[in-house]
Amino acid sequence: MSAARPLTILRTVAAMAALPLLLTACGYGSDAEDDAPRAEAAPDAEKLSAPEVRIGYFPNLTHATALVGVQEGLLQKELGGTRIKASTFNAGPSEIEALNAGSIDIGWIGPSPSVNGYTKSGGENLRIISGSASGGVKLVVNPDTIKTLDDLKGKKIATPQLGNTQDVAFLHWIAEKGWKVDAQSGKGDVSVVRTDNKITPDAYRSGSVDGAWVPEPTASKLVADGAKVLLDESDIWPDKKFVITNIIVSQNFLEEHPDVVEAVLRGSVRTNAWINANPDQAKASANKALEKLSGKALPAEVLNPAWESITFLDDPLASTLDAQAAHAVSAGLLEKPDLNGIYDLKPLNRVLKAEGRPEVDDAGLGVR
Repeated sequence: MSAARPLTILRTVAAMAALPLLLTACGYGSDAEDDAPRAEAAPDAEKLSAPEVRIGYFPNLTHATALVGVQEGLLQKELGGTRIKASTFNAGPSEIEALNAGSIDIGWIGPSPSVNGYTKSGGENLRIISGSASGGVKLVVNPDTIKTLDDLKGKKIATPQLGNTQDVAFLHWIAEKGWKVDAQSGKGDVSVVRTDNKITPDAYRSGSVDGAWVPEPTASKLVADGAKVLLDESDIWPDKKFVITNIIVSQNFLEEHPDVVEAVLRGSVRTNAWINANPDQAKASANKALEKLSGKALPAEVLNPAWESITFLDDPLASTLDAQAAHAVSAGLLEKPDLNGIYDLKPLNRVLKAEGRPEVDDAGLGVR
């Protein structure tokens, strides 16, 4: 896949003016809920420059750094007397709106809404300050009707939403095959059916779609219903890595409370280290957090394969976000924006250096 330069902003189409632009890879709705566990700071612990930090994330496995970091107290530990106030979101646009409104300070979010939020504000509202997760996206199909990748021609394949991260990836893959699809309508050699992740399993069971290019845990839910994994998106990326979750921060909060931001990043880095050192315990912790937030834990047949397909890491994999942007532009969905300055990795690199870890790169898109 090419790593051409930046992307993004959906072409303004009057009929789609209300379309949530570039919805995050794992968006299931649009509401925020203050239902996340409330961390309690030690009463005698020293506060940083802010009495609390408001963080946002999704009740989704690709946001397990936040799920586990809050659940296990690993984020709060680094913040001392500065208390965490957590909110959960079901869609990227609502989390960006909360960041813009000052309702949250730091958020775990997908690459597309990060880019969209940055470009829509003229580069004024956020920075990407760290990576969090890679992978966790699969093409799953009905094995009775689709045996090989070439069998996709003429079939109906679901993606979460027009212009979202998986939709762009699938359109780019189709173009690489030499097939033709109208990006806006989804009609062509393959029918791209934009379907909300929460109803995709029902659409598959009813035969309305023959498969789906979707994130976890939707992919593993389909497999539990009899679908087969035909392609893991990681296999078509260099080094089998691509960004699925970033950490973003309000530019104002970063300027006013750099010590708090650095403490959250230190907690994220140490949470990812704990996750990778204790995968079974971390998986159980993430599922326990999901149960608290949604009222229902994931069954083992969904949880286990979904967890195994996600890599938790601190590197934002900036070049892959750049490539994702270029793919959306080439698909005809996006105008090419200026992403210079979207990253500020200096706080993360200070944390990594202190941990004896190598610095990470911003692919030339960082603040200077």
